[in-house]
Amino acid sequence: MKHIFETRMEVRDYECDIEGIVNNANYLHYTEHTRHLFLKHCGLSFAQMHEKGVDAVVARMNLQYKTPLRCDDEFISRLWIEKQGVKYIFHQDILRASDNVLCFRGEITLVCLVNGRLAESTDYDNAFAEYL
Repeated sequence: MKHIFETRMEVRDYECDIEGIVNNANYLHYTEHTRHLFLKHCGLSFAQMHEKGVDAVVARMNLQYKTPLRCDDEFISRLWIEKQGVKYIFHQDILRASDNVLCFRGEITLVCLVNGRLAESTDYDNAFAEYL
């Protein structure tokens, strides 16, 4: 893997279901938060881009749940990115910090809507240039 960005987080008790494991939908929150932090790292603000009329939206997800996270587990959320045409494909892994076990793997495809229409975004292209 050629991860280019990572952040650490901790599972909160309210994110777990009756089985004591992280509810599957919360992994999407973790990956989205990681992408937003990556944007900031690249000098972009998701909110400011929206104000400019540029919205990066999820077009497709391929998700693999490997090993469940549990309450109070610390984890590392990592990503790398590639571009195919107008699509940005984020490859994201979540690993339990205590033993580096892979818990989740996702391939999340985003596209940009510029003033409501599918289009290239020079802002995103420029921000991601060194990583593509």
